[in-house]
Amino acid sequence: MAFRDHLGRARTIEQPTSCIFGVFEASIESGHEFLLFDNIPEAPGHRLALNIMTRERLSIALGVAAVDLVDLLGRAMENSSEPLHIEAQHAPVMQACQESVDLRKLPIPWHYPEDRGRYMSASIVIAEYDGQRNVSFHRQFLRDASHVVARLVPRHLRTMLDTARAAGETIPIAIVNAPDPVVLLAAAMSFDHPVDELSIAAYLHDEVYGRPLEVVALENGVIVPADSEYAMAAHITLDDDEEGPYVDITGTLDGTRQEPVFAITSVHHRINPVFHGLIPAGSEHRCLMGLPRAPSIKQAVSKVVECVDVFLTEGGCGWLSAVVSIRPRTDEDGRAAIAAALEGHRSMKQVIIVDDDIDISDPVRVEWALMTRWQPDEDTVILSGQKGSSLDPSRGEDGLTAKVGFDATIPVGADRSEFTTVR
Repeated sequence: MAFRDHLGRARTIEQPTSCIFGVFEASIESGHEFLLFDNIPEAPGHRLALNIMTRERLSIALGVAAVDLVDLLGRAMENSSEPLHIEAQHAPVMQACQESVDLRKLPIPWHYPEDRGRYMSASIVIAEYDGQRNVSFHRQFLRDASHVVARLVPRHLRTMLDTARAAGETIPIAIVNAPDPVVLLAAAMSFDHPVDELSIAAYLHDEVYGRPLEVVALENGVIVPADSEYAMAAHITLDDDEEGPYVDITGTLDGTRQEPVFAITSVHHRINPVFHGLIPAGSEHRCLMGLPRAPSIKQAVSKVVECVDVFLTEGGCGWLSAVVSIRPRTDEDGRAAIAAALEGHRSMKQVIIVDDDIDISDPVRVEWALMTRWQPDEDTVILSGQKGSSLDPSRGEDGLTAKVGFDATIPVGADRSEFTTVR
């Protein structure tokens, strides 16, 4: 499948809309509908899509019930498949190519006036170095016609880069925009050890669509999903430059840093391509941050009690807060679930445990469960001196924070009719 195959539910905007502030303003005016912009003045012949990667829209696009998405991703974290290599002449992403690289002619958006400039926020980086492959998200500031400056947090790609630079070497990469959503979900996963996320994407593609994920090699040897909308051959240089400010997942402004410069040597794309212009701190961003973390929380909680579902909340930026539904067997299961959930995602600051009759994606129902099933002095766990998330501006200067868990489950053995809404 391809990214464009999932755009049928998008509302098409035909009037000219600038990718500099314009598409963002249109998204706000629409209440952040699923939108497809057909007329971008800065990029004739290119289109732009927003707001596809939400939990509900993903469920529809992939034909998987929302409650089953977490289990699907959980299986993918423990399995892999080999993608199918095809020749360039058969790869849709190789249908067209810029004669000379000029990223400014692509519909790379500038959403917030506070940002440094135009950013690729939904583009993934596929890096291959020293026998390892990494696929991951990194925001990329459009510095000039053929260079971006990318924010690399201390994870797998940063480790690869440090090793390469110590040897005076550059890293060949591909920058891919708008592959199929299963590739984006795999790229958003994070692990405690090096993992080839492309093999996870291939497993998801097999599971969801019943056929292999096709890939094609770029000029620098890096392979990319063959039906992506854009694929750019590039390398991570030995140079750094200023990156930021940038509105991050919390909606607050991240500062300026020296970050690695990527040099782009070719830009391939499909005919009439569609650029994925993710809005930072929007629902797509929060979903891509949070949904791939839900499996690790569910796996951790399942070791102590039957876990039904996990939802990382929008108010918690898809990262700092979660609601977990369980089927408790003892009155201690709620507290056990709190401890396990916080261990399953160590950046999390708050977790609410509810019974499986609560729609965990509905904040009104979750608050109702708290107000009718939770006693603050008996059902609250507060932990001090915990390692916090760098995304939390309230953490201490030492990086530590407090964490809280709420047990909003019905007491085991109680008359459930007293705790259940009449429907």
